[in-house]
Amino acid sequence: MTIGAVHISPAEAREWATQVLKHIGVGHEHAVVVANALVLADLRGVDTHGINRLPGYIARIEAGSLNISPSLHIEQKTPVMASIDAESCFGFVAGHEAIEQCISMAETFGVGITAVRNSSHFGMGATYLLQAIERGFGAMVFTNASRSMPPWGSREPLLGTSPMAVGFPGGAKGDFVLDMSPSVVARGKVRKAARRGEQIPEGWMLDAEGRATTDPHAALKGTVLPIGGPKGSGLAAMMDIFGGLLTGASFAGDVHDQYSDVTKPQGVGHWFMVFKPEAFLGSKEEYIERMDTLLHRIRKCDPAQGVAQIYTPGEIEADRQKVREKNGIPYTPQEIEALHEMAFSLGCKAKLVG
Repeated sequence: MTIGAVHISPAEAREWATQVLKHIGVGHEHAVVVANALVLADLRGVDTHGINRLPGYIARIEAGSLNISPSLHIEQKTPVMASIDAESCFGFVAGHEAIEQCISMAETFGVGITAVRNSSHFGMGATYLLQAIERGFGAMVFTNASRSMPPWGSREPLLGTSPMAVGFPGGAKGDFVLDMSPSVVARGKVRKAARRGEQIPEGWMLDAEGRATTDPHAALKGTVLPIGGPKGSGLAAMMDIFGGLLTGASFAGDVHDQYSDVTKPQGVGHWFMVFKPEAFLGSKEEYIERMDTLLHRIRKCDPAQGVAQIYTPGEIEADRQKVREKNGIPYTPQEIEALHEMAFSLGCKAKLVG
């Protein structure tokens, strides 16, 4: 719980973000897509990917490195494989379009894959899983990212903290939504700690000299550590293959950081697959029953000492979303003030009231 938080309704947050984006020239349709994705992250408690990210995106628009008017031409490679040149647009917009194209193919052929090149940061990976899940499809999402993590055994950052996301629709027991980074922590959490004047736990990151640190400012000049040592490093390399190498995007350390130089397009790549999860079974009802059985049995496992409840991937976020849909999204007064200052500096008078 955030002490002294200002609770903003999701509808108000979406409307505010949409107004700010439209004020700087983003078309209505694309502004809605971006605003919805940012607020969805805040609703699910992935605050590092919510509306507090807007200033960074706007800085890139002002610098000319983020294109707000892409054509997003779809190149159909095979009946079930397509490619999109994002033309350095919002990753949210490119990702939304890619999932829609995947769904269109999957409705006919059972599966659809879309590769995206020349994109930018696309926010929370679960955004695209939920887009498919809401239509009854399963999905896999990969992206690559700028240098921030060393290959195992090295001290040189080469790999990104690229998320891998896999989702399956469920029934009465909810959905399976796995959205994880191959790093111990997402750099967004470190930026959040720096913004709030908080320390970070030891073991998250190293400073520029390769020493463990709890100072988020020093950590942001260093490297994040992979989960499970070589396992996390291997997963990060895999995501660079899917998101960068296969798509035609930048890869192998060539993706530009979205913060260090806002004048350069990032060159991010994404890879999306959408599929009918019931395709190998007798019916959709059979699939849902089996998924519900799995989720139920995981949650009913005997907890270890000190553990109150067993959760399945995405369950905590889904529960948090229900609470925040009802009670509002908590932002600190400092965050609200910073967002207002950004909007006013653009000449936009829209406010988050609460």
